[in-house]
Amino acid sequence: MAKHTTYILSEDARSQAEFYTNALGGEVLSIMTYGQLPDSNDAIKDKVVHLSLVAGGVNFFMTDAFEPIQTGNNINLSLEFATEDEAREAFTKLSEGGKVKHPLEPAFWGALHGQLEDKFGVLWMISNEVKQN
Repeated sequence: MAKHTTYILSEDARSQAEFYTNALGGEVLSIMTYGQLPDSNDAIKDKVVHLSLVAGGVNFFMTDAFEPIQTGNNINLSLEFATEDEAREAFTKLSEGGKVKHPLEPAFWGALHGQLEDKFGVLWMISNEVKQN
């Protein structure tokens, strides 16, 4: 059985990780820089080779990219929260400085659902659990 962890290439992994932990609650678990590697290059010593964080109860990995980041539209990170309030809070915080693609509103299947692009160009789908009657 596989374990899925989203790995994000970033122009500034530390800043992006801080944004996600503030928006969704959580913490950065570890950061390894290129300066910590054997035979490191001084020019990139402060760049992040690997960062691990938990945000919204989800594990993520990040790294600083050396090539320009190109935003794609083929993947969305989807978070389903237990309550509408949690979904609204996450949607509001993640959309700060970004673009709302579809407002968080009631969907035909009975949950709130919205889509946004955060200020780092990452696409998110936010919803809440549907409570069965």
